Amino acid sequence: MPKLIVETRAGEEREIDGAAGLSVMEVIREAGIDEILALCGGCCSCATCHVHVDPAFVALLPPLGQDEDDLLDAASDRDSTSRLSCQIEFGPALDGLRVRVGADD
Repeated sequence: MPKLIVETRAGEEREIDGAAGLSVMEVIREAGIDEILALCGGCCSCATCHVHVDPAFVALLPPLGQDEDDLLDAASDRDSTSRLSCQIEFGPALDGLRVRVGADD
């Protein structure tokens, strides 16, 4: 099973197994990491699942969509690696993906 490495806001690193076909947001929430609120349930309408993706993986992700880009504009700590975790489909190609949970806005 592919691994996802999540750094919490407190700096704790957790390595979790993720089922292929789930979004990164779903993998994180199923692991019990409650810092990802995902208030919209993964519909790309709230930005409460903001993460920073390890630069080594950015090129492996699908391009940033306009809706995602617009929502990330509201994130206080947006940077060039910012993504909404609900928009990243997890699977074997992303094995070892590292993400850091975005600020609590």
